[in-house]
Amino acid sequence: QVQLVESGGGLVQAGGSLRLSCTASGRTFKNYHMGWFRQAPGKEREFVGGISGSGMSTAYADAVKGRFTISRDNAENTVYLQMNSLKPEDTAVYHCAATFIIGDWYDPKGYDYWGQGTQVTVSS
Repeated sequence: QVQLVESGGGLVQAGGSLRLSCTASGRTFKNYHMGWFRQAPGKEREFVGGISGSGMSTAYADAVKGRFTISRDNAENTVYLQMNSLKPEDTAVYHCAATFIIGDWYDPKGYDYWGQGTQVTVSS
């Protein structure tokens, strides 16, 4: 069992930056591939980015490429999402998720554990 807790959300103006954190329980964090998803009101949950257990591989949605960066610190059981050049359309609840085996980064059904989410609001 893995428990995930996100933090770092908030209100920011367009063009600003935020860094989200997701801290996991358990001693096998390095074995899990981690993903970030977001869900805006009335919309489906969408993939933002992912990182392999070792941190050597990453994947990003086209909408955030070049603006968002995922990293992880396995010693701290934490994965980060650095968000720069934020836009109003980035407004959503951001969730981190964990999976032992990654097939399709983009498919939320492939993830086994989810955090409760943290709200990010970008004002224009």
